Amino acid sequence: MKKFLIAIAASSILLPAALCAAPAASAKSSAKPQYGTFGFDTAGMDKTITPGDDFYGFANGSWAKNTPIPADRSNFGMFTVLDDLSTSRSHAILEEMAKAPGTRIGDFYASFMDEAAADRAGIAPLRPTLDRIAALGDRTAIAGQMGELVRLGTTTPFLIYIDQDDKDPEHYIPIMRQRGLGMPDRDYYLKTDEEIVKSRDAYRAYLAQLLTLAGETQADQRAAAILELETAFAKVHWTRVDSRDTTKTYNKWSAEDFERQAPGFAWTTYFKAAGLDGEKKILVGQPSAFTGMAKVISETPIGVLKDYLLVQTIDDHAAYLSKPFVDADFGFNSGVLSGTPENQERWKRGVNLVKNLIGEDLGREYVKLYFKPETKAAADDLVRNVIAAMGKRIEGLRWMAPATKAKAQAKLAAFMPKIGYPTKWRDYSTLRIDRGDLLGNVMRANGFDWQRNLDKLGKPIDRTEWQMTPMEINAYANFSMNEIVFPAAILQPPFFDPHADPAVNYGGIGAVIGHEISHHFDDQGAKYDMHGRLAEWWTSDDVQRFSALTDKIVKQYDAYEPLPGMHIQGALTQGENIADLAGLTVAYEAYRISLKGRKAPVIDGLSGDQRFYLGWAQVWRRNYREANLRQRLLTDPHSPSAQRAGVVRNLDPFYSAYGVKPGQKMYLGPADRVRIW
Repeated sequence: MKKFLIAIAASSILLPAALCAAPAASAKSSAKPQYGTFGFDTAGMDKTITPGDDFYGFANGSWAKNTPIPADRSNFGMFTVLDDLSTSRSHAILEEMAKAPGTRIGDFYASFMDEAAADRAGIAPLRPTLDRIAALGDRTAIAGQMGELVRLGTTTPFLIYIDQDDKDPEHYIPIMRQRGLGMPDRDYYLKTDEEIVKSRDAYRAYLAQLLTLAGETQADQRAAAILELETAFAKVHWTRVDSRDTTKTYNKWSAEDFERQAPGFAWTTYFKAAGLDGEKKILVGQPSAFTGMAKVISETPIGVLKDYLLVQTIDDHAAYLSKPFVDADFGFNSGVLSGTPENQERWKRGVNLVKNLIGEDLGREYVKLYFKPETKAAADDLVRNVIAAMGKRIEGLRWMAPATKAKAQAKLAAFMPKIGYPTKWRDYSTLRIDRGDLLGNVMRANGFDWQRNLDKLGKPIDRTEWQMTPMEINAYANFSMNEIVFPAAILQPPFFDPHADPAVNYGGIGAVIGHEISHHFDDQGAKYDMHGRLAEWWTSDDVQRFSALTDKIVKQYDAYEPLPGMHIQGALTQGENIADLAGLTVAYEAYRISLKGRKAPVIDGLSGDQRFYLGWAQVWRRNYREANLRQRLLTDPHSPSAQRAGVVRNLDPFYSAYGVKPGQKMYLGPADRVRIW
């Protein structure tokens, strides 16, 4: 799935008349913005900080000092504020639906909220699956069980999903990627940093705890063997930097290729159990990892393989069992890995369960109540305006050849924006939900979704499908669909407020829109043509000049050190950093176009350009727990919030807006500022 999430060729650049009437706060309107007098919370600023030294601190310093992270959160910021609102609204819907049996979302939610029933059941609901694992007698049977577990969404060494073929985007194809680790990344198994070693020791203890809770003996010894197996997987895994390269990860294998390239694993049995027998071609993301993992599996004692499947199955379903399992799951996966002190209230977890597994059923009710048609219309206008601005930026590029520009404009013109919610809702009518069977509901919902995806094979591409629910505070770009997608819940203050000053809206949601648009032209998205096909459509000189610019952004972010001894991985985060830079650049262009040559008013002593950049900084307000920030630096393709806000140091108008001068910490000489789009 080619999507890039936010943690956020129009051949003509003429704007429709409607776009010139962007929402604005004015004397003619009695409605006030949600934040401050013009859409920005000035009380959250720290004006003792010089903007040219630390723009994030200047815009957000008082907010950061005075905003504690809630006990049930690993981080807290503007995304979280909106997520809390979305969760609260969804809660109200589910509570109402659950009052009487008969609705899928109400019954599913009610089954989770019956904590007493889960505590009485203990591990019994999972016992049939665990017994099948315990009865496995050979490696062929183990491969078959791994295929069965794929249907339940359980972690196994190989991830499978169904998506478009990157080089033939009019057809679906099974895609496989490396998987199999109980911790977030190979670095947690291989690095020797003190905190990583502590996490590894805690993981071994957690595995032993799960075995003990399941009634198993010799838990410590068996947990150590499982960790050794996963460490062997980690050693052959590709890095996240290599794994994000869409060229390297496009490898089409036949059934014979699996037997030849990754011997030692019963692939035929595995694919049959997963429902993929008979598929002639499968895309493999990391070939050498598949070779290595198959070898590891062939050399690992059967008892250890069974224990591995046992603990992964318990771990993936612990949240739906009795309290000892819930507490163990939270203690490691949220406590150790993210530093979160307290588990969320059960109703919040219930809302998230329904949203994650049958989210469009909930989303249909959500948008009826909380997404107004006028909000969608205003967002549609903003998207068109930012797309037009991107077209203008492309036309003005000096480093791109004219022929490539024409293709880039054609790609931009072919964009399919999706705003708010799907035009066609997912049909869950064949999914059985039982108010008295929580774990069964979870397993059936996962199985339903797996079968829904299998059913895509051989059928036309569904271009109405969404990969997010309307309740999510996020957005994404899908390269093969040539689309940008903005769920309803992100189209709210501080990202978008119809009563706010346009400068703040363009710096907020406008830059987020620009971010997603520009993903289609980042270091990976630029490899896809106007049809969503992975193809070479740039000249070699274009590629060389583009790479020289992206290398500069990699080096710039490599230098940032958010935690002592831990730098941002510029190569891992470059796609998001490019999109932040381009998104803000394009949004500024769109803002200037919207003024139609008029000078922006001064509001509260701030110019339009100053308010624009404050709008950008405000959406990235976020405080992190140290463990969460550490995990993000190891695994997240997005840079931390302070550095995302700090991308402004590459934009010339920022310097004139805030009088940034040589000698200030954020200052970059004109030759050192990265300008791409």
